[in-house]
Amino acid sequence: MIKQLHIDVETFSSISIKDSGHYKYTQALDFECLMCAYAFDNGTIKVIDLALGEQLPKEFTDALKNPRVEKHAHNASFERQVFKAMGYNIPINQWYCNAVKSAYCGLPLSLGGVSKALDLGEKGKSSAGIALIKFFCIPIKPTKRNGYAVRNYASDNLEKWEQFKEYCNRDVEAEREIGYILSEYKIPQFERENYILDQEINDRGIKVDIKMATICRDINYKYVAKIKAKMIELSGVENPNSPKQLKDWLGKHLQREVKSLAKDDIEGLIEEAGLGPVADVLNYRRKIAKTSTTKYIAMLNCACDNDRVYGLFQFYGANRTGRWAGRLVQLQNLPRNYISDLDATREAVKQDDYELIEILFEDVSDILSQLIRTTFVAKHDHTFVVADFSAIEARILSWLAKEKWREDVFRSHGKIYEASASLMFNVPIEEVTKGSELRSKGKNAELALGYQGAVGAMVRMGGEEMGMDTAEMKAVVRKWRKANPNIVKLWHHMGDCMYSCLKKRGTVKSNYNGITFHCDDKCIRIQLPSGRSLYYWDPVFKQNKFGDQAVAYRNLEKNQWIYVETYGGKIVENIVQAISRDLLADSMIRLDKAGFDITMHVHDEAVAEQPNADAEETLKSMCAIMGEDVTWAKGLPLKADGYVTRYYKKD
Repeated sequence: MIKQLHIDVETFSSISIKDSGHYKYTQALDFECLMCAYAFDNGTIKVIDLALGEQLPKEFTDALKNPRVEKHAHNASFERQVFKAMGYNIPINQWYCNAVKSAYCGLPLSLGGVSKALDLGEKGKSSAGIALIKFFCIPIKPTKRNGYAVRNYASDNLEKWEQFKEYCNRDVEAEREIGYILSEYKIPQFERENYILDQEINDRGIKVDIKMATICRDINYKYVAKIKAKMIELSGVENPNSPKQLKDWLGKHLQREVKSLAKDDIEGLIEEAGLGPVADVLNYRRKIAKTSTTKYIAMLNCACDNDRVYGLFQFYGANRTGRWAGRLVQLQNLPRNYISDLDATREAVKQDDYELIEILFEDVSDILSQLIRTTFVAKHDHTFVVADFSAIEARILSWLAKEKWREDVFRSHGKIYEASASLMFNVPIEEVTKGSELRSKGKNAELALGYQGAVGAMVRMGGEEMGMDTAEMKAVVRKWRKANPNIVKLWHHMGDCMYSCLKKRGTVKSNYNGITFHCDDKCIRIQLPSGRSLYYWDPVFKQNKFGDQAVAYRNLEKNQWIYVETYGGKIVENIVQAISRDLLADSMIRLDKAGFDITMHVHDEAVAEQPNADAEETLKSMCAIMGEDVTWAKGLPLKADGYVTRYYKKD
């Protein structure tokens, strides 16, 4: 009995898959599946040359339609959409994604990345293969020399075409071998359910207000053109978009080398320049450097004929912790909105009157950034119901460490910033009011210090901008750690568990909520309360900057598979963020079973698209479900709040 069907396809479409995603890509009128490579279990790999007239064989189509046969592919969502476009609408629960399995095991998502990490040699993606994809799968610019052709066909270069077929064959070989290597590490049923729900959410998509996205894009074009003209007038720089030209000009006026035009550096340069044209140019640069407004272009690129965008979430995209990553529009890093009257601002912008917009708003780019969220809208007669976990990481950290005073805070008023400041500075909590200096210091400490951070973390969280010098921040670090001895103990314990696990190449059980460390000849696994594991590949001991022996493991950093060191606080951060993700995933499964149509989820919130008539009741039900006790996290004080809105926003 055949159990697994391993598949890889090569395709053509005039739609850019990078800009528009594979949903819109496969819906293009000229979409074509060029070839399909497949193998049953350990059998011979076969390549079907569809472009040159071969047909999918019956053994393949029968297996494709057989619900008892597992369909395996790397980035299986793509293959699923390809076969759907070809008339084979295979249910999600029959697909198994090798990319997800790789990411689950702490390896890169890409086939090339994981092939390299596992040392598979020529198998998997290669530069030669990428060149063949570019030749056969992507439209070409028509010129007189190429006879005004818009694409290269198989018959145009049969030698390259045979190489392409061999490349497709090797992809299946690599995918199958990766599956064998990782077969001992099982994805738990909990994660299988999460993957299926993730695909359903991606299939459901989100509606975009196309008119608003188009107007905002066009306003931004006009605004940027006007700002660039002013920069040229003030500086004489030929191309204000060129960092080199601008840095050279600034260097002459500031009489020193300017190395960076990053956001944080521009602030310092403006202060250094003082009043005058240099500061004006820098301010203009800051305004047009808002890359967030490119999200309007992304929305329009990937919106399908029904004005919905699909495939915005990458399951296990954040790798080890299992958190989702954004794709295409990148919902995970949307700018916040703080405009007091969003309705009026949206309506003003939708009048499509550029001169009026400039009169109404001093910083047009800032307004456009704030309106990005609101371009996602609920369909007719529906509304978004948004439910968000309250201070989820702080709650998990407190529960995990058994820091009782913090757990009591979360079981009562929930004001952790105020309570933390009250305890550190020995003042009544009533004196720590919103907007006060003490609350700000409490917030800074809570955000910076929970994972063994110190002064450097406080600086990154804005400690200096609050007026704290190094001495005061050091004092806050000492006070926070004194107030949270069990959290400090948790850092050291988890670091010791990781160290002992690697040293004995065995199993070490922690003292916290059943969290267990396992080490074999390939990786360290940390089993979480939910039942899934965090993976640390190829662990070794390395000397850290303090001269101590530390655990290091391979990780993908800036596209390099390199060793990185870890320590107790970092391990705790991984565990807490992973549990946070698991709680959201657990909640979304329960919300889905309760009949709520989840269309998106961002960080610790879930968003459902529900009928207008029962929106308020839906909100109460969603918050109640997300606040329920979870069997594997007994005693964790959960709370969810939310709101109802016809367009997405940050309440």
